[in-house]
Amino acid sequence: MQSLPRPPVVMTFSASDPTAGAGLQADLLACVSMGCHAVTVVTGVTVQDTAGVESVEAIDAELLEDQARLLLEDTVVDCFKVGLLCHVENIQAVAEIAADYPDTPMVLDPVLASGRGDNITNEDQRAALCELLLPQTTVLTPNSLEARQLAHQLLENAQVSMERAQQTLTEEAFSTLPLAVCAEAILASGCEYVLITGTHEPGQEVINTLYGPAGLVQEFRYQRLPASYHGSGCTLASALAALLAAGLAIPDAVKEAQEYTWQTLSHGFQLGMGQPIPDRLFWARQRPASHPAN
Repeated sequence: MQSLPRPPVVMTFSASDPTAGAGLQADLLACVSMGCHAVTVVTGVTVQDTAGVESVEAIDAELLEDQARLLLEDTVVDCFKVGLLCHVENIQAVAEIAADYPDTPMVLDPVLASGRGDNITNEDQRAALCELLLPQTTVLTPNSLEARQLAHQLLENAQVSMERAQQTLTEEAFSTLPLAVCAEAILASGCEYVLITGTHEPGQEVINTLYGPAGLVQEFRYQRLPASYHGSGCTLASALAALLAAGLAIPDAVKEAQEYTWQTLSHGFQLGMGQPIPDRLFWARQRPASHPAN
């Protein structure tokens, strides 16, 4: 029998979001929209609506690992996408899995808070993320708030030695740490590339910046949209993982993933009383009117 063609495959690790605005459900929608197949590893279950997160229940780390290992024995995964892991032991489990597949790229979306600002990680989780996952990450996709939190964690724990960053940290609160310094600290931890998104920064435009081994790679400027969206970070990271799985070079994949994400936000819709949801399938609702029958 002739073998059926296989689309690129992304393995996504994240928690379930019942609104399908973020988490595993958002990852699935974004990957499908980019022509990719997503296999999923549930890391936790959330109780939330579009307004915010009420509670997070982590999946047992052994169950998380069993989900992933069985899939990896059965199919080839072209890219890992990592979102909310919910517990230190889950971070350790994902780090061990990724270490066994060093040639598989990994996109890490460091989910530290919900869209409305609910803190859903603790210091131990952030420390484990920095120590275990950042050194294995191909592209990290933090917003500016997350980039500063991770850089502060790295610098405070002396995991990176950077005289300029240490000096800046003593002179200013970490909340105003320059993003270039944050990127430098994150890259020094072993992460290959970092794309810092600028939605939380002031200005009429949103400026996203990609940094790599040689420093600044490129700035991307986008029209600032009026709303704050539930699941924008998941959309960007998943689209990027799908494009890397399809074989695009990192700068090209980063550019295309951002353009797709901006379109999903500009076509976003109000599902409930909280934040609007990105429309990951906006293109499917832009079909021309059918011609009348002859």
